[in-house]
Amino acid sequence: MTHILAIDQGTTSSRAIIFDADMAIKASAQEEFPQHFPDSGWVEHDPGDLWSTTAGTCRAAIEKAGLGPDDIAAIGITNQRETVVVWEKDTGKPIHNAIVWQDRRTAEYCRALREAGHDKMITAKTGLLADPYFSGTKLKWILDHVDGARDRARAGELLFGTVDSFLIWKLTGSAAHVTDATNAARTLLYDIHKGRWSTSICALFDIPQEMLPEVKDCAADFGMTRADLFGREVPILGVAGDQQAATIGQACFEPGMLKSTYGTGCFALLNTGETAVTSNNRLLTTIAYQFDGKPTYALEGSIFVAGAVVQWLRDGLKIIREAAETQPLAEKADPHQNVVLVPAFVGLGAPYWNAECRGAVFGLTRNSGPQEYAKAALESVGYQTRDLLEAMQADWQGEGAGATLRVDGGMSASDWAMQFLSDIIGAPVDRPQVLETTALGAAWLAGQRAGLYPDQDGFSKSWALEQQFAPKMDAPDRDQKYAAWKRAVAATMSF
Repeated sequence: MTHILAIDQGTTSSRAIIFDADMAIKASAQEEFPQHFPDSGWVEHDPGDLWSTTAGTCRAAIEKAGLGPDDIAAIGITNQRETVVVWEKDTGKPIHNAIVWQDRRTAEYCRALREAGHDKMITAKTGLLADPYFSGTKLKWILDHVDGARDRARAGELLFGTVDSFLIWKLTGSAAHVTDATNAARTLLYDIHKGRWSTSICALFDIPQEMLPEVKDCAADFGMTRADLFGREVPILGVAGDQQAATIGQACFEPGMLKSTYGTGCFALLNTGETAVTSNNRLLTTIAYQFDGKPTYALEGSIFVAGAVVQWLRDGLKIIREAAETQPLAEKADPHQNVVLVPAFVGLGAPYWNAECRGAVFGLTRNSGPQEYAKAALESVGYQTRDLLEAMQADWQGEGAGATLRVDGGMSASDWAMQFLSDIIGAPVDRPQVLETTALGAAWLAGQRAGLYPDQDGFSKSWALEQQFAPKMDAPDRDQKYAAWKRAVAATMSF
């Protein structure tokens, strides 16, 4: 048993990656699934799609690798966080579509929470904000809007889970209703200081605690898969939400280490060690990982739209056919135009947390075209990252914060985007040899637990740099461009 199967269940696709005994990728499979937008600002997934694409890509990856049932030592799972699934305990059938982390339908309820003064208690316990982004108010919405759901939940007939919990329930044939501390920490229901579900918040939201999963460490025994899935029972030994898994995969184990992942959204995490730092700049305090019952904390900044802005160029404006075309277009953009795109398609995340504002473009001229839109789209990710890093540096006074940014995710493959990122933050950007750091983090959790992979120190030493991007932009130009971005954000929120 010399291989680890990593499941990476994301917002737009499910992937399965096989890692060998040296933590190298041997094979992978990926499958996209439909996105559902039933109303303005609403985003849903069919839970059946999440499960079928996960199971299908797992089998495909194992087949591509030429492996048999006895070759897989363990499974690690990483997943889109905050997305909510509620299903029947007896049948495993969901009672509603999954409500996705991007969904904003509970914005009015969150505003009411803030106006009633509940946000301070929520933040003190969870490290999060009273915002639609998180799972708790989405779960409340399902219980409020599906007939009989709350009574059925109280009777023990319904179960709640983030995507990891739902997949584990399906993988184990309904034997395990569990999650890990990093996913629990994103629900708005979990006290990250006491390490348990908050009875006061559950009471405030009228959520029956009977439907909540058991919370475990990131590396733990999460259950055995059904034998019919992969030819034998396989242990699930590692689980972490996608951004925490990327933090682990980037070996950001020391306080002050910082990573940023560019997927559908962008998420920057700063390791703050044993200290849960309270943000004065509307960042999130969260759990980076938890081993042996001991959490390591992080400050997190969340950008809702990063890679999704490139999808918008492709699917919305139809000015590109594939993401790789964005960089060549950006390189041809008119350098004398300063088109600024604020991609607030589903509101703005940290440090603004404005659920109501929507996207805007500034600085258009008669000559503005696809090239300028592509350049503005890529630049918007750099600007938003700088917003996060400035907030983090203001909150965290520890040594080394922000000295170097480790990056991963699909957009990090773009040299142009990473060079602009380095230019606009005025700091080096390190891209690792293994860009699949989210899946690698999940694989290492499971592999280390299985005795196949090295310990934390050994894993840290294996991290390898592929390319470092150093700032080339003059400070006055950097400041001028960033000032234009700040003006554009202010105008967007005022509109």
